[in-house]
Amino acid sequence: MQDLGRTFLQSVERSPNALAVVDGGQRLTYAEWYERIQRVAHGLSTLGLRRGDHLLVVLQNRIEMATLHWACQFLGVIVTPLNWRAKPDEVDYCAGDSAAKAVVCEPVSAAAVAESHVASRLTRIGVGGADGTVQYAQLLEQAPPQPILQADSEAVSLMLYTSGTTGKPKGVPRRHRAERAAALGHVAQNLYRRGERTLGVMPLYHTMGVRSLLAMVLVDGVFVCVPKFDCAAAFRLIEQERLTCLYLVPTLYHDMLTWRANNPLTRIASVTKLGFAGAPMQDGLLKRLQETFQPELFVNHYGSSEVFTFAYDQDATRKAGSAGRAGINTRIRVVGLEAGSPDQVVAAGEEGQIICELEGEEAFESYWNRPDANAKSIRAGWYFTGDTGYVDLEGDLFVTGRVDDMIISGGENISPVDIESVLSLHPLVDEVAVAGLKDERWGQKVVAFVKTRAEVTPDQLNEHIRQSGLLDFKRPREYVFVREIPKSPVGKILRRKLVAGEFEEAK
Repeated sequence: MQDLGRTFLQSVERSPNALAVVDGGQRLTYAEWYERIQRVAHGLSTLGLRRGDHLLVVLQNRIEMATLHWACQFLGVIVTPLNWRAKPDEVDYCAGDSAAKAVVCEPVSAAAVAESHVASRLTRIGVGGADGTVQYAQLLEQAPPQPILQADSEAVSLMLYTSGTTGKPKGVPRRHRAERAAALGHVAQNLYRRGERTLGVMPLYHTMGVRSLLAMVLVDGVFVCVPKFDCAAAFRLIEQERLTCLYLVPTLYHDMLTWRANNPLTRIASVTKLGFAGAPMQDGLLKRLQETFQPELFVNHYGSSEVFTFAYDQDATRKAGSAGRAGINTRIRVVGLEAGSPDQVVAAGEEGQIICELEGEEAFESYWNRPDANAKSIRAGWYFTGDTGYVDLEGDLFVTGRVDDMIISGGENISPVDIESVLSLHPLVDEVAVAGLKDERWGQKVVAFVKTRAEVTPDQLNEHIRQSGLLDFKRPREYVFVREIPKSPVGKILRRKLVAGEFEEAK
């Protein structure tokens, strides 16, 4: 299989004059972007970076971030992106764990890098006026004497760090061949055509952002950089750039619909394809998106940094809550919650842990410097995701949560997602999250944390639950009305914060 540098060259050769990337007033064709990428790759090489070295990048989704990502693919350097909101201790850990040779920062992340004992001693590349050993503009000063093309399909393309909700984050190294296969799968599963145009808002430290970046290049498409999400800017770019596809987490879709309710004249007709991942989408939001955008294609993706696509459904509203079936490069199973072997498959309809075979082209091989994590998650050639779910009688997968999120109340296993889906359909509920709180009688009691559109009472919500047909033992025993549902930067509900009382009640 080709490496990603050659993949980019294909688009340069096919469509040199086609628009490739946009960031504010900067608009580059594939030929122009390639020249800039080559200059940056040469600049990195003059700083001593070589194939297999890690470049730590702590940037927002700006054109420099996208350009550095591609420059590393040509040079054979492992791009290692971090959340631009990362704290000094997180930067310190990841810089040391990856043995990074250099770090890139901008004003919003410069303080965290400077306060990191490890990162502050590295060569620092400053972007947007941030202090550094060198400035990004200096990387552009010279073109290489010969085109740089130093990677192959077996080289490591990038290393993503998992969110680390428990313990230290885990490095997930991914080879060029796995990244290319995942991008090809993404194109196929989203039915992307040549020249698609997408909103580049999902962060490039997250697999969703990286997949959008690579997929657009595969189809000679346009990646419109959005450094920091803003609803007004997102709708303006949809109209100005005639964007054709959106690939976002449910939280951003929710915020966009809320904004558009007050700005109904914004033009969105160019958008014909919607995709989401990162977290389940509640039924109420699915319906509102379908009504608003009326897309030709509405795709639900379920995956991870380790194996991009576990499953997908090209008609997300067909069967609410379903993640569909295995991706085109993967095999999946559901095994018992306590299973130690991939052969302990459960019956249809029975809840268990979702696992994925690592022989698939999209899969990683092992974690970086984490034999403990490998021992926990990799068994007999299968990746144990830590997610719970079941396969229905028709063969569709339903993801019900995390093993750690499962509520055990009165001896019954209760999935928060089932309850959230039902409550989200109440017209006065804006967002909802369900968690298990300690209870002397039940062990854990089901508590629903609700953000409302207008005043609603627990009795009204209980009546809605009863009419839904949800089994009574799953009904919330308490409702807490909150100002916001705590979430990660990519929109995953942080139930641990709800359990710990880290939320603000609505007044």
